[in-house]
Amino acid sequence: MEQGQHHSKKMTILLSINAAAVLIAGVLIASAIWLNGGLTFRAVDERSDTVDDAIGELELLESVSDSKANIKDTKTLGNDDYISTASHEFDNTPVPAGELWNESAITIYATPDIDLCVGGDLSDLGEMYWQTSDTSVISGFYNSARTWLGFNDETCRYPRISGIGTTTITAGTYDGLRKDSITVTVIMPPADQWKHEVLTLVNKIRTKNELEQLSWGYTCEEAAEIRAKETMVLYAHNRPDGSKWSTVCPVPSSGGVSGENLAIGNAAVSPATVVALWMGSETHRANILNPDFTKLAVGFNFELDSDYKTYWSQFFSTY
Repeated sequence: MEQGQHHSKKMTILLSINAAAVLIAGVLIASAIWLNGGLTFRAVDERSDTVDDAIGELELLESVSDSKANIKDTKTLGNDDYISTASHEFDNTPVPAGELWNESAITIYATPDIDLCVGGDLSDLGEMYWQTSDTSVISGFYNSARTWLGFNDETCRYPRISGIGTTTITAGTYDGLRKDSITVTVIMPPADQWKHEVLTLVNKIRTKNELEQLSWGYTCEEAAEIRAKETMVLYAHNRPDGSKWSTVCPVPSSGGVSGENLAIGNAAVSPATVVALWMGSETHRANILNPDFTKLAVGFNFELDSDYKTYWSQFFSTY
């Protein structure tokens, strides 16, 4: 019904919420710095793989429903009630002098669900350069991190994923005191697993609010997938052909109610982040906590070469 627009040793990961999407702009860079009070000039490799970024907010669409049910008063839920950062534990192990990571290799999803961060115990690093050995996997880095997902601009960079595979990331500080490399393997997100994880997270929230859990909506399963794909063409509750969203899985003649939530963009890069995004919106939360609904089908579409990459739909129903 609604619409709207996520490693241990060598890496730190934090997740939070907010609706935003990153658009890309040009290229950048620098090749030298002054050291020792300007007495020495030291050359540093050119950052030809770093891109400027322009961060704009991508709003959630108002949720829609064909139900006018009264939603009972609900408890105030903290982020921990519906979002988990357990995918990567925060690593406080000191990073060896001269290095930036404790790990030599990591695997990330192509969504991408994380930003690349240096050791959590490091601070006051100054300006750093970031490089990639294979631009067909990670083509470069934005000049900042996705702070709306909880990443730190000082120690993290948002990678621009361009394909599936493995690349070597090298980073260092311009003063030459720290330099390190890490092998990064990019894999596709597990679509079917993630769709059912959304249902699990929704049911956890409903249980905390003393509501009946939802079962998987097999009747509208294909419809949810269609709606996720249709948001690539038209991000609206109307379908690309101009018809109403609910025509994709209409209420049967015997009666029933249904609703839709949508989300797209890089603030919805995992089950946890997209559910947090919906729960942060009053109208989308109303669908999740609607006592009339008994079933939920989830659609997820990921297209690496598309404008917003991740596309989600929730189709709530009683049939």
